[in-house]
Amino acid sequence: MTPNHDFAAHSKTLVHRVNQYLDRLLSQTSASDQLQSAMRYAALGGGKRIRPLLVYAAGLLSKAPMSALDAPAAAVELVHCYSLVHDDLPAMDDDDLRRGQPTLHKAFDEATAILAGDALLALAFQCLADAAPEYRDAQAITASIQLLAHASGGDGMVGGQMLDIDMEGSYPEKESVEQMFRLKTGALIHAAVMLGIHASDMSSDQQMIEQLSQFGDAIGLCFQVQDDILDVTGDTDKLGKPQGSDEEKDKPNYALRYGLDVARERADGLFSAAIQNLTHYGDQAEPLRWMASYITRRDY
Repeated sequence: MTPNHDFAAHSKTLVHRVNQYLDRLLSQTSASDQLQSAMRYAALGGGKRIRPLLVYAAGLLSKAPMSALDAPAAAVELVHCYSLVHDDLPAMDDDDLRRGQPTLHKAFDEATAILAGDALLALAFQCLADAAPEYRDAQAITASIQLLAHASGGDGMVGGQMLDIDMEGSYPEKESVEQMFRLKTGALIHAAVMLGIHASDMSSDQQMIEQLSQFGDAIGLCFQVQDDILDVTGDTDKLGKPQGSDEEKDKPNYALRYGLDVARERADGLFSAAIQNLTHYGDQAEPLRWMASYITRRDY
């Protein structure tokens, strides 16, 4: 595919590609039938695959070989799937529906869901480590593992989830909510963009690193603002999860706390900021532009 090709059409092929890669990974585990079935249910039961697509889109811009992008694309999705499993648990959001299907702890049981989430997280890092031959050198694979670990843990997604819980029932300043969003959701989206660069020979290009890092920051925050808008305006059948759950649980939803107009204006501003960082790259950045537009304009 040439970089300025219609990425909307190509994205379907890439989703199929990462799904096949995930299927192979999960088939190779020696976990018990119960655990493996639960892992497959969580990882292969639908999903938009936005994070893997960001890995591929950034990789296309940085001219990474496609074979080097499959492992980081799968790894970031495995971390995302684990987070959804744990997010849905009774001790967390206590949700019954995910991706249009019963949540994992409903389809199986709570203990299996906890262990399946743990196993998916471990498999993400095993996937990256085993992909070392596809990377240009050991330093690149180490950087990728460090990047994903940082984005997944207390300084990233898990830390953001803790802030989200702490903010329930409160009315924090917008800056505090946005910082929570940057950790809870944005860190993994930012990591997906940067993983695409680490798989290429461009990871020493400081201009590209800085501009795509800023792109990832903006679009990661935009994703969660748009998610909050959809929680207010969306449809459960389209969303694949209960609409209005944030209001029911008194979560710090951006649209509920500050109004739909403010939320939409913020999402549009973040989209513009993200796109501005791609100006230097012309048509080469079209896949990332398409991803930014999709994240901002999606209705599910």
